Amino acid sequence: MLSFILVALRKEWALTAQEAGLLGSVNLIGMTIGAALGGYLADKIGRRPVFLMTLVCFGVFSFGSAFASGLGSMLILRFLMGLGLGAELPVASTLVNEFAPPDKKGRIVVLLESFWAAGWILAAILAYFVIPPFGWRTAVMIGAIPVLFAFWVRRAVPESPQFGNHRGRPIKLSELFTTYKRETIALWAVWFAIAFSYYGMFLWLPSILVEKGFSMIQSFRYVLLMTLAQLPGYFTAAYFVEKWGRKPTLSVFLVLSGGMSLGFGLSNSISMLLLTGSLLSFFNLGAWGALYAYTPENYPTEIRAVGTGFAASFGRIGSVIAPFLVGAMVQKDIGHTWIFGMFTVVIIIGTGMLLLFGKETKVR
Repeated sequence: MLSFILVALRKEWALTAQEAGLLGSVNLIGMTIGAALGGYLADKIGRRPVFLMTLVCFGVFSFGSAFASGLGSMLILRFLMGLGLGAELPVASTLVNEFAPPDKKGRIVVLLESFWAAGWILAAILAYFVIPPFGWRTAVMIGAIPVLFAFWVRRAVPESPQFGNHRGRPIKLSELFTTYKRETIALWAVWFAIAFSYYGMFLWLPSILVEKGFSMIQSFRYVLLMTLAQLPGYFTAAYFVEKWGRKPTLSVFLVLSGGMSLGFGLSNSISMLLLTGSLLSFFNLGAWGALYAYTPENYPTEIRAVGTGFAASFGRIGSVIAPFLVGAMVQKDIGHTWIFGMFTVVIIIGTGMLLLFGKETKVR
C-alpha cells in the first residue's frame, strides 16, 4: 500500500522526495531488524508462535498507521509495522518448507510467495478505486484487515515437526560463517541485490510515473496493469525451480529482471513503459519466489530459520538504502535511465556472486 499512498501523502503533507524516501526506508529498517530477530526466535521457541506474533504486530501497526497525524507519527508506526512484516516473511517460508514433501518443496514455497503478488494486485485495486474518492486512510484500514487471519492461524496451523525433533538444541550462529560460509556469501549478496532493486523500483513506481507526466489515477492504473504480470512470473518460477533447479532459475530470472529494469528506464512511450514494466514485474517477482524456495534449503534444521532470517535481514539493508537513495536522485533531477540502470548493475553483481559461490539445493 505504501507505494500508492506515497503519492497522496506527498501532496497532503507537502513531503519532499527525500522525506517520502525516508518513509519507505524506515519501514524497511524495521524489516531488517525483524528478519534477523524473527529467524532467531523461530529456531529458539518455534516457527508457529513467532509466525503468529509477527502477524499480529504487522497488522495492528498497519491499522494504526491509518490514524497518523503527520510524518513523525507515520515514521514510528511504519517502523513497528516493518518489525512484524520483516520477521513474518522468512518464518513463513521456513515453516512451509518444513511441511512440504521433498519432491515438491521448491514449487510449494514459490507458490506461497506468489500470494505477495496477489496482495500487490489487491493493493493496486484498492488504490485505484478507494484512494481518489475516500482517501488514503480508508485504503490503509481496509489493507489491515488480514490481521484477523491470526485467529485462524492460532487454531489451525500446527508447529513444524522438524522443529519439534530439534527443540532445545543450541543455535550455532558461527556455522553461518564457517561450515556454511559459501552459502551465506551467495545468499546475502543475492538478497541485497534483489531487495535493493525491488524496493527501490516498486515503492517509487507510481511516483515515477507521475514524474513522467501521468496523473495519479493514470499512474495507479498503469501500475495495476504491470502488477498483474507478477502472478505468472511466480507460477513460471514455480515450474522451473523443479525442472531446472533453484540456482539456474534464480540466475535467469535475475538477469532478465536487470535487463527489463534498464529497458523501463529508457522507455519514453506508454506502450514501452507497460511492456518493460510488466516484464520487470514478471522476472523480478519470479526471482523473489525462487530465492525464498532456495534460501531455507541451504541450512540444516537447527539453523534454518536463523540462516533464512539473517540473509533476509542483510538484504533489507539494501531495501533501506534504495528508497531514500532514489528520493535523493529524483530531487537532484537525475534521469530515470540512470536510476534504473543502477538497479541493473546491482542485480548483475548479485547474480555473479550467486554463480560463483552458490550451490544447487534441489538434490539436497
